[in-house]
Amino acid sequence: MSIEELIQVAQGDRHPDLVLKRPRIINVFTGEIYQADVAIYEGKIAGIGSYDGPTSVDLENRHVCPGFFDGHVHIESSMVQVSEYAKATVPLGTTSVVIDPHEIANVLGSDGILFMLRASKYNPLNVFVMLPSCVPATDLETAGSELKALDLFPFLSDKWVLGLGEVMDYPGVLRRDDDVLDKIKIVSGKRIDGHAPGLTGKALVSYVAAGIESDHESTTIEEAREKLRLGMRILLREGSTSKNLLDLLPMVTCENADSFLFCTDDRHPRDLMEEGHIDYMIRLAIGRGMAPALAIRMATLNTARHYGIGRLGAVAPGYDADLVVLDDLQQCKIGQVYKGGALVAESGQAVWQPPPAERTQIRSSINVQELRVEDFRTPAGGTKANVIGLIPNQLITEHLSEEVKIEDGHVVSDTDRDILRIFVIERHHASGNIGRGLVKGLGLKRGAIASSVAHDSHNLIVAGVSDEDILTAAVEVVKLRGGLTVVADGQVLAGLALPIAGLMSDQSLAHVEQHLEEIHRAVRSLGASADNPLAALSFLGLTVIPSLKLSDLGLVDVDRQAIIGLFDTERR
Repeated sequence: MSIEELIQVAQGDRHPDLVLKRPRIINVFTGEIYQADVAIYEGKIAGIGSYDGPTSVDLENRHVCPGFFDGHVHIESSMVQVSEYAKATVPLGTTSVVIDPHEIANVLGSDGILFMLRASKYNPLNVFVMLPSCVPATDLETAGSELKALDLFPFLSDKWVLGLGEVMDYPGVLRRDDDVLDKIKIVSGKRIDGHAPGLTGKALVSYVAAGIESDHESTTIEEAREKLRLGMRILLREGSTSKNLLDLLPMVTCENADSFLFCTDDRHPRDLMEEGHIDYMIRLAIGRGMAPALAIRMATLNTARHYGIGRLGAVAPGYDADLVVLDDLQQCKIGQVYKGGALVAESGQAVWQPPPAERTQIRSSINVQELRVEDFRTPAGGTKANVIGLIPNQLITEHLSEEVKIEDGHVVSDTDRDILRIFVIERHHASGNIGRGLVKGLGLKRGAIASSVAHDSHNLIVAGVSDEDILTAAVEVVKLRGGLTVVADGQVLAGLALPIAGLMSDQSLAHVEQHLEEIHRAVRSLGASADNPLAALSFLGLTVIPSLKLSDLGLVDVDRQAIIGLFDTERR
């Protein structure tokens, strides 16, 4: 397409490829809603006004707005490949996402980033990438890889790479660690995303001074306001685990609205299928009284402008023809979705046929030494131990001190008091490392659950009652080449294979959701009291979130950033 041709179409001297007739356009620049035709030529919006052409669609006063834009998401949390993720989200109006492949990079390093870039091709979804800044996230666990600034630098020449992903290591920024600062320096001129929960005062000022421009971890208006005053853009998040949209929405005003954008961070299959994606966030915002045009602006233009992506995020001449037709504006009900002027979804269903793409090979990531039942016995070092206390619907945990149940000199699970044994098995290098701990709050009365999804380093994590069931669950995850499993009385009750880095399935989203539902029922049959025990389990290895977690190196006192002993007498 030439600029000359686009101008000819805009002037009415050349036929457009498609004309959307009589829609009510949502103008994200002015907040107005008015009727005008939209002329499309070779993937671009050529004109707004009155146009005719050989192909037209009469929208009969239905609303047209830009395609929705997720400002920060880890696609790995959906447990499906990019192509399946696109099939789920594009019919919901999402035509662009900014991903941080932090999870797969912690398993596969540069190969994981390259895999996500290649897998993003041939889909009607713009997949922009922020390079993972913290691989590994901490030295208190064993990750599958380590990425330095020199490892990330070659990716910056890719047009889809926008900058540096969430800088979780804010202590490293404040300490002026060379490795952290090198990563910030190499992305000069590109975006740098933040991750600074609870950071305040001069520490926050210093973090922003380093060039970090956004944050999606604010949970209160006071926290978000302090960051906003320092020039940070605030990503309003509505994920599956962390939900902050409604808490922060009251601080959005006409004066500061440009500084807010929407993101999901982590969105699980059931929530995608039952609630939606960015469209769900728009519905929530409108339901709380926000003007629809403003809600849509925060879901489109604001994101594109923050990331420096021109000609995206608006219904305007010269912009990409990524458009959503709304059957009901107040309910954000999606009728059709156009990507580059081509119809790609209608009535909630994908209608595109992707061209055949070369299958990207990826190595197995489950490398575990042979496991024996003896590996899951915990010698008693005292009568009182440090116990991880689950807090419902929170990533943070309590650091408890509890009396333990001992039999034959070994700690055993105490189902009467809901204290179970938990283990983290290093699964990247077959080192044989096994961290041993105790957790209160999962609620299992029998059996065991295991997962290769265990943020951030994604080692194999397993919790349960008997030694034999714990062993069976761990071995089953190895057999699956990664995945989730539920075991009782030596039998596998349910499971889901995640052969792509131990994080993602090679099957459809519907297949994944079906198996997750079977897993949910199986866990419930074992007496689990936690809302989603396997999801809760996956965050018990997250050694950057307080207060007590478990890694393959042992029990981690996150507040002190130190490995501690299981028993009080061993604490150091």
